[in-house]
Amino acid sequence: MMINSRRKFLASISMLAASSVFPVSQFNFGQSKKLRIVLVGTGIRGTSFWGKRLVEAYSDILEFVGLSDINQGRLEYAKRYIGVDCPVFLDFDDMLKETKPDLIIVTTVDSTHHQFIVKGLNFGCDVLTEKPLSTDEWKIQEILKAEKSSGRKLIVGFNYRWSPYNTKIKELLMNATIGQVTSVDFHWYLNTYHGASYFRRWHGLMDKGGSLWVHKATHHFDLMNWWLNSDPYEVFAYGSLEHYGKNGPFRGEKCRTCEHKNKCDYYFDISKDQRLMDLYVANETYDGYIRDNCLFREEIDIYDKMSAQIKYANNVTVNYSLTTYSPFEGWRIAFNGTKGRIEASLDIPYNEKVKIDQAEMHAKEMEQNALEEANFEDIIVHKLWNDYDTIKVKYKKAGHGGGDQRLHDKIFKTSHLEDPYQRAAGSRDGAMSAIIGIAARKSIASHKPIKIEGLTDIKPSIDRT
Repeated sequence: MMINSRRKFLASISMLAASSVFPVSQFNFGQSKKLRIVLVGTGIRGTSFWGKRLVEAYSDILEFVGLSDINQGRLEYAKRYIGVDCPVFLDFDDMLKETKPDLIIVTTVDSTHHQFIVKGLNFGCDVLTEKPLSTDEWKIQEILKAEKSSGRKLIVGFNYRWSPYNTKIKELLMNATIGQVTSVDFHWYLNTYHGASYFRRWHGLMDKGGSLWVHKATHHFDLMNWWLNSDPYEVFAYGSLEHYGKNGPFRGEKCRTCEHKNKCDYYFDISKDQRLMDLYVANETYDGYIRDNCLFREEIDIYDKMSAQIKYANNVTVNYSLTTYSPFEGWRIAFNGTKGRIEASLDIPYNEKVKIDQAEMHAKEMEQNALEEANFEDIIVHKLWNDYDTIKVKYKKAGHGGGDQRLHDKIFKTSHLEDPYQRAAGSRDGAMSAIIGIAARKSIASHKPIKIEGLTDIKPSIDRT
C-alpha cells in the first residue's frame, strides 16, 4: 500500500515538473520510501499547519526526519505536539548533513527566511517557505539567484488563493465579467485582538518582520497580483505609528506581571491558552522570547496605520489600506471595470450576522476544523446599465476559508491535476508580493513613489499568463 502511494506521489510530482501549473521540480527522493521532510522554526505556524496537520493527513507519503530551532525547549515540545520521533537540531547545517532531506519547510522569523532558503537550495533540496518570502529586496535577490544556480525549486505557502471565495473572484475576473479592470479599492481590517497581537510579538520590530507591509500585507498583495494577473509597477505609500508602541498611556514588562492589567483594554491573559503556555512561556529561559509582551513598549518601530496606491504594469491602479485596531476583523474589495463593478467582502458585521466573538476570530480562523456548517457568502456583480446580481459562494470560516486544506492537498496529494486558476505560488509570486511592501516602506521613508523595476532582477510584466 505504501509503495503504491509513493508511486502515485512520485508520478504526480513528475507531472508537475513538466508543466507550468506548479513551480516545483521533481523531489529528490533517492531510495527513500517516503518524502523526507525537515522543518526549521517550531513556532505556532510551524508546529501546527506545517507540522501536526501534515503528519495527520499525509503520513502515508511523507515523514519528518528532523526539526530545527534555536530554542531547545520548543524543539522538545514540537516533537510531542507534532507527533514525531525524529532528531532535533539547534544547528540547521548539522540537520541538513545528518538527515539529507528531500524537502525543507521554513517557518522561522521572517527576516531569517532567506538564510535557510538559500542554504537549502544550495544543499540540493527543494524548499517550501511560509510567507513572506523575505523582508528586503537584497535578500529576495539572493533567493532568486540561489534558486536559479541550484536547479532546485521554491514553493511559497500562499493559502488565501485556495479559498473558494477568493477563487470565485478570480474566475469572474478571468471571464472578463466586468470587462477590463481599471481600478481597485482594497481595505483590510485587523481587530483589537488579532491586530494587537502583532505588536506584542516579534512582528512589532522592523528588523524581524519588515513591518506589516511585508508580514501581513504580503498575503493581500499576492491576491492582487494573482487576481489582476499582472505585476506591480510603482508604489506610493503613507504609514505611521499612532496607536501602539510609545503612544500607549502606560507600559509594563509583560502582561503577566503588569501593574496596569486591570485598566488596560489590551490586557492579554496568556495563561488561558495552554498551548501558548507550553510552547512559549515554558521555554522563555532558552532564548528570552516573551509571547505576551507589552504592545506599548518603546522599541516597537513598525507602522499601525498604512495606505498605498499601487500602479500595475497593465495600468490598473489599486488603493489599499491596512488598519490594525479595528473593532472588527474583515475585508472589503471592489473592482471597477469597463463593463461594471465587482464587490466582495468577508466578516463585516454590518453585512452579516457574525456569530463568533471578535476576540476569538483569528484563533478560530487558524483552526482546521470548521467553526460551523458551511454557509454562503455574497459577491456582488453590477453591470453597467443593469441591476446588480448576487452570487452565492459556499464558504467555511476555518482554515483560512478552506484554503489551508486545498493548498496542502495540491502540494502533497493532487499535484498532478491541472489548475485553471493557477493558484500554486513559486519564488516569483513570493518576490512580487513582498516587494510591494518593501517599496511601500521605501516610499514612506523617501516621500516619493518607488518603481518596482530595479529592486530585483524581475522585470514587471503586463500579463503573467
